[in-house]
Amino acid sequence: MVFISRPRITPNKIESRAYQETMADACLKGGNTLLILPTGLGKTIIALMVVANILEKGKKVFIFAPTKPLVEQHYKSFSTLLTDTKIGTMTGYTPPKKRKDVVDGNDVIICTPQVVSNDLDSCKYDLVDFGLIIYDEAHRAVGNYAYVNIARYYKNGLVLGMTASPGSNKNKIKEVCSNLGIKRIDTRSDNDSDVLPYIHDVSTNRIEVSMPECFTEIVLLLNEIMDRYISRLKGLDLISSSRPISTKYMLAVGENLQKKLINKENVALTFEGLIYQAVCIKILYAIGLVETQGIAVLKQYIQKLIKESRQKKKSRASKEIVATEEFKKIRKIVETTRVEHPKISKIMGLISQELNKSPKTKIMIFSQYRDTCDMIAEKVSKIPNVHVAKLVGQSNDGLKQKEQIDILDKFREGIYNTIVSTSVGEEGLDIANIDMVIFYEPVPSEIRTIQRRGRTGRKDTGKVYVLVTKDTRDEVFEETSQKKEIMMREGLNDLFSEELPCFSKSQTKIDRF
Repeated sequence: MVFISRPRITPNKIESRAYQETMADACLKGGNTLLILPTGLGKTIIALMVVANILEKGKKVFIFAPTKPLVEQHYKSFSTLLTDTKIGTMTGYTPPKKRKDVVDGNDVIICTPQVVSNDLDSCKYDLVDFGLIIYDEAHRAVGNYAYVNIARYYKNGLVLGMTASPGSNKNKIKEVCSNLGIKRIDTRSDNDSDVLPYIHDVSTNRIEVSMPECFTEIVLLLNEIMDRYISRLKGLDLISSSRPISTKYMLAVGENLQKKLINKENVALTFEGLIYQAVCIKILYAIGLVETQGIAVLKQYIQKLIKESRQKKKSRASKEIVATEEFKKIRKIVETTRVEHPKISKIMGLISQELNKSPKTKIMIFSQYRDTCDMIAEKVSKIPNVHVAKLVGQSNDGLKQKEQIDILDKFREGIYNTIVSTSVGEEGLDIANIDMVIFYEPVPSEIRTIQRRGRTGRKDTGKVYVLVTKDTRDEVFEETSQKKEIMMREGLNDLFSEELPCFSKSQTKIDRF
């Protein structure tokens, strides 16, 4: 095996891959770059080579990552792979008084972006000594995200953005590049000849299930409630009869009503409309839980609505819902049924089958909701030889950073062989050589779908299973994600073929942003 041999990089440690060295050198010569590379093909190694070059020139480096576990992961990687380099970290846990010392006392600072954005706004330090800023998961650089603010302060050094999924269309990719001051894109796909030797097959399998009869009955009752309140909104001329009812539309209706309330327009009618709109939002959410998650999760939500309805200053919408006859019927069904969502039995069958074939299999299950994670973890823990942990975010008494890192370390070591995760496990983390990924539900985001799928197939062949409930929003979300992924590829192709005809697909400039 041939190893990378460059100043500052630990010798005999990293396999030399031609595409990685080519992309690193192109970034150093070509200027501010958005690096787009499939998950598992070594964006960090390319960044490492760029970092080493900048350090040799006597400049400092900032590496930004969106989450604390990802900061910790990068710290471990760069500490192992760089020599003669002082490396520090900063997160929201780093006291403000100590942050300037971290910046002044280290060559490479790896951190979450918000702390640096705040420090730059308050003039605690500047970026004059920095020759490189790396934005990991660069697709986040839109709107008011901290990456955008940091980029406003950084004018004279090199920029490297890294992502596996830049955005669903050409304009989104342009926005990311414009916000970060990026003028060229360097990308590889699974089909490029220099990448093919390092690609592992990932089979994606769609598993369709049907709702049990009692689930269908609950959905019908929920729709009866919603239809009544939709009729009232139409009667007040607050929604259009031609628009299909969706959460997105109801949120837009709510924003419009809030503006009217601020402007004191027809206050009594507007307030009444807001109550009806909130009822519809809550009912749509409940329908989604029944269709895609299951009775256990719906039960938790029902208890929340009841609790809210009993609080004097809480939701009028919850009071309205709980008072309906339909809600009472739903509550009775939920309390008496022993039927769970058929997705659960499918998951348990997949895991049992996989572990019987290969006891050392590592499995990751993704779910949109924390309550669903709890339910899945409880169910699969009963399968012989399953050692399961939950990976969830920090909010609402979740897992602290150290607890998340400890779980990931134990997963790598084989103490756990199954992780049930919310979105916190989707992005960027080099978790382990995962053999099988299960989507409990499709997500309507091409970025999140790519990130979930990218957890497997990194070092060997992988399997992906997507569970879809027939004739529900699962199918809508699945189709949305697929369309956005196609749009993303087409957007990149448009940038290369239409706007930048004189540059190749693998290395291109974007000079007209």
